Amino acid sequence: MDPRSTSRRTLLGALVTAPLAATALSACGGGSAGPGQPAEGGASIWYLTGQPKEGIRDAYVAAFNEASDDGQLTATPFENDAYKSKIRTAIGAGQAPTIIYGWGGGTMRSYAEAGHIEDLTDWFAENPEVHDRLLDSVWPAATVDGRIWAVPNETVQPIVMFYNNRLFEQVGAQPPATWDELLALVPVFTQAGIAPISLAGQSRWTTMMWLEFLFDRVGGPELFQAIYDAQPDAWSAPDSLKALTMAQDLVRAGGFVDGFNSIVADQNADQALLYTDRAAMMLHGTWTYGSMKVDGGDFVSGGHLGYGNFPTVTGGKGDPSNSVGNPAQYFYLSSSATDEEKDLAKRFFAEGLMTNEVITAFITEAGEVPVVKGVEDQLTQAEDPEWMDFVYQTVSGASFFGQSWDQALLPVSAEELLTNIERLFQLSITPEEFAANMNAVLGQ
Repeated sequence: MDPRSTSRRTLLGALVTAPLAATALSACGGGSAGPGQPAEGGASIWYLTGQPKEGIRDAYVAAFNEASDDGQLTATPFENDAYKSKIRTAIGAGQAPTIIYGWGGGTMRSYAEAGHIEDLTDWFAENPEVHDRLLDSVWPAATVDGRIWAVPNETVQPIVMFYNNRLFEQVGAQPPATWDELLALVPVFTQAGIAPISLAGQSRWTTMMWLEFLFDRVGGPELFQAIYDAQPDAWSAPDSLKALTMAQDLVRAGGFVDGFNSIVADQNADQALLYTDRAAMMLHGTWTYGSMKVDGGDFVSGGHLGYGNFPTVTGGKGDPSNSVGNPAQYFYLSSSATDEEKDLAKRFFAEGLMTNEVITAFITEAGEVPVVKGVEDQLTQAEDPEWMDFVYQTVSGASFFGQSWDQALLPVSAEELLTNIERLFQLSITPEEFAANMNAVLGQ
């Protein structure tokens, strides 16, 4: 038995113990409905793997099923990168699950404009208690032209710098406050036989995080806003080219672990490099805290993990408090679902998604800040209150909190972005070539 299962079941209550098995069987394709398809009278939901949050998702579906007398949710989990491909194919083929996991922004806009997902504005108006309990910051990424197309849920996830305190102590250094200090640390760690920075470059979106912060720190939020607004040649702005050049400077300096372009984030290999003392730093989402706590031995509990906001850039236009990441996770309702499936999904949104038990689980099991109002007291009572306060203050104190680029942009631009980021960090294209390639797909 997975030793992590006991704590999840204890936390969410004995209610969910039996249904967890049924959910797992459904996810593997058990039953007559077929893999990922709802049983008769039910609905389907797809979401991501990865502990501890996968266990929380399993549990809230199981708890809803246990309490439901008129339909069951069939859950199917996918690894992150596989999911992004699978869901596009399923939606295009008219075979989407009833409830679609996503991140809002440009991809959601494309689904809405193509008629693939339901407009939920009127449903929220009829269920104001669902809308009003969520943080104000979650709604822009759920909205297209003033209409709401998604149910925000789970947690707010800024991108932060993680540090291995043991390795910093070993070389007698402090975490970098500026970009120049970060570059200066590269030879210090390299000479000690330590990779300065862990990066799962094959996943591409992990590499994108570096550009998101460099663009902000160099040019401020206005730099990406011009790109988002599809202003002509926006990627070729001087600050854009400067940020792209700085990224390649770090690659050329040997800042990232050898072979970073072959490392995949889905298996948490990048995290393992940090907590097994093979890398000193990692830029990643706050969702990795929970998995490092589960998998990293005493790395988290022993105080060996450090964290902070991204370093400043001397002379840059971005506010040092600015952050980027995911304002929330989002569920869309497939327009191809039957009325019966839609009704069950909406009942899940209202009754089973962000219950008090689930909120507590995200705080205590995942170590993340839920997207609901009024949880400050619960955060102070969490197992890791210092971490929770850091995340809360990072988000609430940010002058600007930008959505991850691959979600903010429309699909064509987002895919071209990831392709060119990979090539940029492989040093196979110049900043000018990157900019030209991206300018060609502005607004697509």
